[in-house]
Amino acid sequence: MVQVVKDPLGTKGARLTTDITLPSRYLVFMPGASHVGVSQRIESESERERLKKVVAEYCDEQGGFIIRTAAEGVCEEDLASDAAYLKRVWTKVMERKKRPQTRYQMYGELALAQRVLRDFADAQLDRIRVDSRLTYESLLEFTAEYIPEMTSKLEHYSGHQPIFDLYDVENEIQRALERKVELKSGGYLIIDQTEAMTTVDINTGAFVGHRNLDDTIFNTNIEATQAIARQLRLRNLGGIIIIDFIDMNNEDHRRRVLHSLEQALSKDRVKTSINGFSPLGLVEMTRKRTRESVEHVLCNECPTCHGRGTVKTVENRLL
Repeated sequence: MVQVVKDPLGTKGARLTTDITLPSRYLVFMPGASHVGVSQRIESESERERLKKVVAEYCDEQGGFIIRTAAEGVCEEDLASDAAYLKRVWTKVMERKKRPQTRYQMYGELALAQRVLRDFADAQLDRIRVDSRLTYESLLEFTAEYIPEMTSKLEHYSGHQPIFDLYDVENEIQRALERKVELKSGGYLIIDQTEAMTTVDINTGAFVGHRNLDDTIFNTNIEATQAIARQLRLRNLGGIIIIDFIDMNNEDHRRRVLHSLEQALSKDRVKTSINGFSPLGLVEMTRKRTRESVEHVLCNECPTCHGRGTVKTVENRLL
């Protein structure tokens, strides 16, 4: 029995593992394990111990658990409900395993709408608007059973204006496909994806500042760190990422820019790792990639340039 942990990406096939994991809102169930792990993003030692003590009661011969970041501050009753749900799912999976046929799907991930609510819904949300009656009703059932505090926030949208137009989603999607990302200061980013890596180049553009050049460069780089973190999430960029900040001679500025990037990325639910500045002044980092980027999902390779983004000059074609 294997689990798909990474979808096919480009020429690379899907990644499989025999280490099965089943996620829910607060926990991840690990069949066959005997321990309880806690997300590193839960920093309070007392809260970590409380969560481990609560969840450890539900560990048995079936398996152990990883406590997700969303579990911080959650009461024992909700954690128990999550643990019981995961065990029911695993029991059903094991029952399906008894079937005589081979090579069939025993369990699948939740649908997109349910997965988004499970992973991203929190107390800061005021409303969750859904324009599909079918999706709305399925979410009502899902939240009632697994996230009851979100049920009252669900709202069926039936307005005449398409909901994507109402919230300018289409324009945001289009901006997420463009190479150039404008910064409020007048600077900009250039983001390029290749088979090997993603590169991000920062430029001051029209931003010249009112003081000295060092301050202009530093402020542009600081602003860029926030934009980069947001673009990585929006575009679902993963793998190796190289960032070419504007050159800084001040070592304190370099340290503060790196810290700003780390802080911006700390909000990312996807695992990231920053290796700092290289001898060439480039920041090397990685972001876990399990699904295709927005560009690869929504776009096809250009049949003329085959993804290179260039065509021969007029002079060259006339030769």
